[in-house]
Amino acid sequence: MRNQFPDDDACLQYLFDSRYGGLKACPNCGVISPKYYRVKKRMSFVCKECRFQIYPLVGTIFEKTTTPLTDWFHALYLFSVSKNGVSAKEIERQVGVSYKTAHRMAKMIRILMHESGKLGFLGTPVEVDEAYIGGKKKQTDKDKKTPVMAVLEVGGHVRTLVVPRANSSTALPFLENNVRVGSMLHTDESKIYKHSRVKVVFDHKSIRHIAKEFVKDGVTTNHVEGFFGQLKRSLDGTYHAVSPYYLHSYVSEFAFRYNHRHEKIFQLLLAKAGPKVL
Repeated sequence: MRNQFPDDDACLQYLFDSRYGGLKACPNCGVISPKYYRVKKRMSFVCKECRFQIYPLVGTIFEKTTTPLTDWFHALYLFSVSKNGVSAKEIERQVGVSYKTAHRMAKMIRILMHESGKLGFLGTPVEVDEAYIGGKKKQTDKDKKTPVMAVLEVGGHVRTLVVPRANSSTALPFLENNVRVGSMLHTDESKIYKHSRVKVVFDHKSIRHIAKEFVKDGVTTNHVEGFFGQLKRSLDGTYHAVSPYYLHSYVSEFAFRYNHRHEKIFQLLLAKAGPKVL
């Protein structure tokens, strides 16, 4: 990473090329195939013809930052190669910034990892489960923990949702918004998924964990439970404690990692950090 981005100039040039490299005409003077040159002592580029300046950091997580771009890129790289997440203390040690700066950088990077918009429906087979996050280690009262629901397409993507309570009222809309009608739905024996509409909309089959059933006639929730296992281990081992208010950003982080597990996350984060300007 340091070889590709040795200094702030290289980072800024990359952002300019990725965001504005496809401009067919200058947005100010309209000249075709404009040529831009770096402005000294400014984080900008200027048009050769009309002297119009473009600031590549505007509209990105780097806008108005006083932290070197090399530090930002280093933090992005740490997030891309870590399986268990990156704490602010780790960024502080690895990058060499203050804890306050590291905390803000981590928060902004997690915003990049939140996937929104039209993500498409998941299809057969789909596994659904819920997990309860927070509270004391020996605490079993689910009312004092924060529920997280996840629906996972076997071999595909996962969708997550932090909810105030895990029940049919929250589960049904979540399923209908993310799972294709008629898909095979695998769940455990929880009464959350016994709503009559679930049987109508999906091909619902369940297993009974209480009877030591984990796989029966191809029905299982092992994949989605594996996702939750990774999430819980990472929250406990890396972040130690997460407040219910910010839990959704951490859950989104690990959903993003799972969904892009076969891709180069560093390049994805760079693309999302500096969105292309058409």
